Amino acid sequence: MADPLVLHPADNVAVLTARAAAGARPLGQGAPLPQPVSAGHKIACRAIPKGGAVVKLGQFIGTASADIGVGAHVHSHNCGFMSPRQDYAIGADLAQAEAAIPRMPPLSFMGYLRGDGRVGTRNYIALVATVNCSATVIRKAAAEIESSGLLDQFPSVDGIVALAHGTGCGMASSGRGFEILDRVLWGHATHPNVGATVFVGLGCEVMQIARMQSHFGPAGTERFHALTIQDTGGTRATIDAIKAHVAEVLPEVSRAARSPQPMSALRVALQCGGSDGFSSITANPALGVASDLVVAQGGSAILSETPEIYGAEQLLLRRAASDGVARKLIGQIRWWEDYTAQTGGSMDNNPSPGNKQGGITTILEKSLGAASKGGATPLRAVYDYAERVTDPGLVFMDTPGYDPVSVTGQIAGGAQIVVFTTGRGSAFGSKPAPTIKVATSDRLFAQMPDDMDLNAGDILSAGVALQDKGREIFDVIRAVASGQVTKSEALGLGDHEFVPWQIGAVM
Repeated sequence: MADPLVLHPADNVAVLTARAAAGARPLGQGAPLPQPVSAGHKIACRAIPKGGAVVKLGQFIGTASADIGVGAHVHSHNCGFMSPRQDYAIGADLAQAEAAIPRMPPLSFMGYLRGDGRVGTRNYIALVATVNCSATVIRKAAAEIESSGLLDQFPSVDGIVALAHGTGCGMASSGRGFEILDRVLWGHATHPNVGATVFVGLGCEVMQIARMQSHFGPAGTERFHALTIQDTGGTRATIDAIKAHVAEVLPEVSRAARSPQPMSALRVALQCGGSDGFSSITANPALGVASDLVVAQGGSAILSETPEIYGAEQLLLRRAASDGVARKLIGQIRWWEDYTAQTGGSMDNNPSPGNKQGGITTILEKSLGAASKGGATPLRAVYDYAERVTDPGLVFMDTPGYDPVSVTGQIAGGAQIVVFTTGRGSAFGSKPAPTIKVATSDRLFAQMPDDMDLNAGDILSAGVALQDKGREIFDVIRAVASGQVTKSEALGLGDHEFVPWQIGAVM
């Protein structure tokens, strides 16, 4: 079998690159393994006493709950979570991070230049429900439009996206939860990948249509339209009214044409889900290289999933561009600690069972891989959930780790493309921003060929350099921005992944 990987000189664990059989000694020493251990899992490369730190990638990932001998399997049976030390060295690596920005000539992609100066990678018409009560209406309207053949006359329109959700009423009419939903709905309605939007409400809900209309501004009904089921005459009448309006605006939306646009216009959302022991070795650091290339072009790379950088936030804080940026991220970390404690949970509730089967033991270990998606450049800004991203460079957005909720916030913030790494496998897709999926291993790439756009497993199996794989991901980002169809788009995924973050009492 291939030699286990020791990822940092300070590590006392190594990662198996192939399954080890019962009775094997993967390091050539220590007691034989009492049972098989899967690839991606850890074995001790040095003896670790009970209570001692378990170290991977040079960082603390847990505490030994029993004495661990050389060559023994290290996982949840003998390694436990402990809150990390939070002695932050804010900005200590900022100069190094500035120097890490690649030098490259400016590039372009073929995008849709919008009236507000932003650039789209797709051209959708969006139907936006302000409340769950109008969810079925917009879904039926979208389905009837898609099946009618009307869109065949307008090939430059990518389709109708029905943004339905489960909230909008039974909630407070002010406060953080209300503000988040407002930002999400308006962020999707005005997204650069959307050419026109129809808002649909019931009429009596907390999130009133008038709230959306108050945002319209000079664009007015040229790009935005609003109606309620109660005022329009009921379900069938509303479906027909939506269809009539879409038929009316389709010729104008279809006039949008792709033209050369600078890569600096891109906002790329960074995601990982169904992670495994290879995520921190292959796909995530390769995406980090691609993120650095996006930053070098003047674009934005949006790192998110606050519970999934827990324990690795110090690596981001060391390259924070200012004390204000750092303090905002620390405040978000503290909020999550309090939030989980109030609900009787723990920050170590994540990783999921699938993550653990893939070799990830604690959230601290998972976070090291998740944070590596952010590359090596300075952390320029920190945003609240669904807040519009305006800063170039690596930025952070506060979101849950749950992929649909996280991506919904990133797209609301303006991300025109999502890059999603996965080790266990994911059937995720998103609209109106397409998702590119990157497999961490050859096994997964071969197992789910209809879902995976790129294979990062050849970093291990064929010795492909991280820099080369990162450039490959960057090139695919550029191609997808210009219209190349992703695997998730070809499968029709993304219609049910619009999930706004709900905070506050459901009343």
